[in-house]
Formats: sequence, structure tokens, C-alpha cells
Amino acid sequence: MTFDRYGQLKPSGSAAWLRQPSREFSAICPFSPTADDEDELALRHFPAAAHKNPLLGRYETAFVGHVEEADYRTNGSSGGLVTWVAKELLIRGMVDGVAHVTENMNPQANEPLFRYTLSRTLADLRAGAKSRYYPVELSGVLDEIRKTPGRYAVIGIPCFIKAVRLSCAAEPLLKERISFTFGLFCGHMKSARMAESFAWQMHRDLREAEHFDYRAKSPDRPANWYRAQMTLTDGSTAALDWWHMADGDWGAGFFQNPACNFCDDVVAETADIAFGDAWQEPYSSDGRGTNVIIVRSPSLLRLIQAGIDAQQLSLVPVEPSFIIATQAAGFRQRREGLSFRLTWPRLGIRPRKRVVPGSHALSVQRKTIYTMRYAISHWSHRVFWLARWLKWPQLYFAWARVALASYHGLVYSRGKLGRLLAGIGFGDFESRR
Repeated sequence: MTFDRYGQLKPSGSAAWLRQPSREFSAICPFSPTADDEDELALRHFPAAAHKNPLLGRYETAFVGHVEEADYRTNGSSGGLVTWVAKELLIRGMVDGVAHVTENMNPQANEPLFRYTLSRTLADLRAGAKSRYYPVELSGVLDEIRKTPGRYAVIGIPCFIKAVRLSCAAEPLLKERISFTFGLFCGHMKSARMAESFAWQMHRDLREAEHFDYRAKSPDRPANWYRAQMTLTDGSTAALDWWHMADGDWGAGFFQNPACNFCDDVVAETADIAFGDAWQEPYSSDGRGTNVIIVRSPSLLRLIQAGIDAQQLSLVPVEPSFIIATQAAGFRQRREGLSFRLTWPRLGIRPRKRVVPGSHALSVQRKTIYTMRYAISHWSHRVFWLARWLKWPQLYFAWARVALASYHGLVYSRGKLGRLLAGIGFGDFESRR
């Protein structure tokens, strides 16, 4: 996997190989139309699950809450549960290492800011806390798992966990050694250029950064008020709220990976346990952070229950409707939006999804929203590339501000365009949904 000019990871190799992937590769690619889908994988791994939901998949129990023990909640982007559960697996001897994303300390020119690594100690594990909205790939840690006997846990977004499940089915050695998978709820993958754009808007060069935090945390601010922060090599910091960024609205789709337009899994349906943010009140206003979790593995459910009993975790069970509400926009994008996108003419490989093309009755406004989001995703890569090549950031910022204002006018009836659209019957769609 190598970075392309848009800051996205792509397969490298001969042109013939890329045009005609092998049968083996097609069996493990999470977007391959010939690979097993999420329903098939979930049935194989969780056949006796207590619950089955069309949006959440198979599972035992769902919770909302946070870690009470030590400072796991403080040091995480959300409620601290991902690191806590991984820690428990390590100290109980249930795994020998955890594959997760960490900062690439002191990266050289053209090296990525973040990468997958295997942590075998609590200190290394805790250093990998926090969300990273940056492209990474698994080949290095999977090679290390192949070379080094032991039991491992892998943490990743839904398509990564699906790829791990498919790889384990194809490779008995991986199946033997990967004991647990942790899924992270996902809106979509961003390119490496988002971090670069944020640095530009802080009036800094990303090459000056020693640390980059996409979600700097403060208990006196609501959890959904994202703030990016860079720690520079001279020890100083630069920070800016996402909503002050020209491209800081996540839902508008800036720098989205094109593959995400063809994903229908929001909550990592193939993972043993999945974690997200509790984007519902009263939790979304709590700056300390709160998780929602979906537990699918009976052994991990016992581990979670032991943490509750020991008062290390503050968790309460929730209904599936609560989990779905925390990810409502993501489900709209991945289900009704995907249904619409699958009707578009397309050359090359045809995706095979669980969503039927054209199966959702959409208004003209809703179709326009999905089309605009797709266009913003597509053009943000190209306009940023041009601005970067010309060394003219303002070119990109001007385009991004116009794109975002148009999107907000259509979706939320904001600004002059919003008032105009409201006058012809296009109201504040998102708030009414």
C-alpha cells in the first residue's frame, strides 16, 4: 500500500495485477463482490447471539457509559473503554499483544503521521489512546503476527475488521493467533490531507508537528465540540475548533475515501466488541466523554460485567434504538444514501451490498444532499492537490468555504442560499429528521 497524490493509501503493483486481482486477493478484500458479506461473517462468528438487528447486526448486549478506573477516560477521545478492555486482555493473559494505531514518533519527510503497531505492555498500549482520522494499513502488523507465535487482539474500523475476518478464514495461522477483534464505529475514512489542511488553517506547517491530536479534550466543553491541536517541535501548541475550519464539518464529506461511498457497516458488525461515541444527550454535552459499546463475544461480556461489578466501569444497558440514534446520520448515509448511489451508472467492478439499489424512496432534496456530499468528497481531493502544488492554500480554502456554505444551505437552511431554498420548499431537513 502506498500513498497517492491525494494522500490516500492505494494498492501498488503491476498494472495487470491491479486490473485483474487474483482469486485469493478478491476473497479477503472487504469491498470485493466475491467476498463474504458482514451478515455471513457475523452468522459464522456469532451464531448464538442473543439479539439480531438490521442495523447493529448480531450481539449480546449494548451499553452506554465510561471507565471509572484511573485516568482511562481522561486520556481517551471518548469514555476510555477501548483502552480499558484491551488492558484487561493483556493483564489477564488473554492476549500477548494488541494491534492498534499509534503516532509515528519523529516521522521523516513523506512518512505517515500514524501507523499500526503491536503493543505488548500497558505503557505502549496507553500511548495509543485517542482517535486518529488518518489512513493506515495492516500489512506490517499482520506480518509480525504471522512471524511471532502468540494470541493477539486487533483494533480497527469496520472494513479493517472485516478484512481481518476474511484473512483469518483464508489463512489458518492468522485464525489461530488473532483471538479478539475490536471495532470502532466509523463515519468514513479521511485522507492524510485533512491533517495538512488543519495545520494550514492553524498557520503552521505539518512538518513542524511533534504530536497531532484530532480531538483535544476538555471537560468544560461538550464532547462533540471537536478541537484539533498540534504540539510543535519547539514545545509550543497550536489549536483550532473544527467548526472554525473551512472543511471542519465531518458530515459534508471533505477528504472522504471513495470506497466509503460503498460501505454499509457503521458499527463493525463482524467485531467481537464495537465502540462508538454517545452522540445523544445528556452524554454528548459531557466533555469528559462517553462510549456506547456493542458486545458480541460472550467472553468479553463476562469481562465487561466483571468490570461493572468491581466498579471499574460505569455502564448501563441500552436498547438498540439508542445506539442507532447516536449514529443516525451515518446510517442514513450508509443505507438510504448507498441505495441511491448504487443506482448511478458505473464502469468496472459492481459492488455487491446488502442494500438493494433504489430501495429507499427519497425526496429530491435528499437525493441532492447525497449528490452534493459525493461531489464535495470528490473535488476536495483534487482542489487541495492543486492548491498544494501551487503553494496557494487560499485557493482551497475559498473553494471549501463555498462548498460548505452550499451544503449548509441545502441541509440546514443556513445563509442566503438556505433562505432561498426554504422559500421553494427545501426546509431544514436534518433537524426535522
